Amino acid sequence: MPELNVPSEYTVNPTTGLIEPARLCLSPNRDARPDGASLDMIVLHGISLPPGKFGGTEIEALFLNQLDWDAHPYFAEIRGMQVSAHLLIRRDGAVLQFVPFNERAWHAGESNFRGNARCNDFSIGIELEGEDETPYDDRQYKVLTSVLQALAVAYPDITPRELAGHCDIAPGRKSDPGPAFDWLRLYDALGETSENNRSCT
Repeated sequence: MPELNVPSEYTVNPTTGLIEPARLCLSPNRDARPDGASLDMIVLHGISLPPGKFGGTEIEALFLNQLDWDAHPYFAEIRGMQVSAHLLIRRDGAVLQFVPFNERAWHAGESNFRGNARCNDFSIGIELEGEDETPYDDRQYKVLTSVLQALAVAYPDITPRELAGHCDIAPGRKSDPGPAFDWLRLYDALGETSENNRSCT
C-alpha cells in the first residue's frame, strides 16, 4: 500500500489546548469546563451532512452555527441545533479543531461513562467524517492514531481504556461511530491488546 499523504505526527500544547498541525475554526458552541473537572476520556463520533454525503462544508458550517437550514430536507430535523466537537477528522485525513481541549465542547449530550454523567464535562470529542455502515478511510485511522498518541502525551490520564464511542455513552440514543468503525484496528495501532467494555460494536 502506498504511503498515505497525511501528517505522521501531531503535538498538543496542554496550556493552549491546541493541536498541530490542524486548521483552527473556533466554534461558538463551547464553554468552560466545571471547576475541578478532570480531562480523562475521549469520545469518538461519526458524522456526515447530509447523511451519507462526504466532502462538503456542511459539518464545519454546523459547528460554526452557519448551516443553511433550508439547503437540504434533512436539515429541518436538526434546525437550530448548536453542537460542536473538539476535532473533526475528514475522510482525507485533514484535521479541523473547533474547540481547545481545555474547554468544553458540546458533543456528547445526555451521556454516562462508567457511572459518571455529563461526559462533556470531562471528555474530548473527536468527530470522524463518516456514517455507521460505510467503512472509514485508511487515512482517518492513521491520523486518529497519531492524534490519540499526542493527546496521551499531553494528558496522561487518557489511555486507550478511556476511549469510547458515542454509542457507548448514550446507548439506545446514539449509534455512532457505528459497526463500520474497526475498533480492533485502532486498538492494535495503539498497542492495546484488549478492548474497552463496550455497549455497541
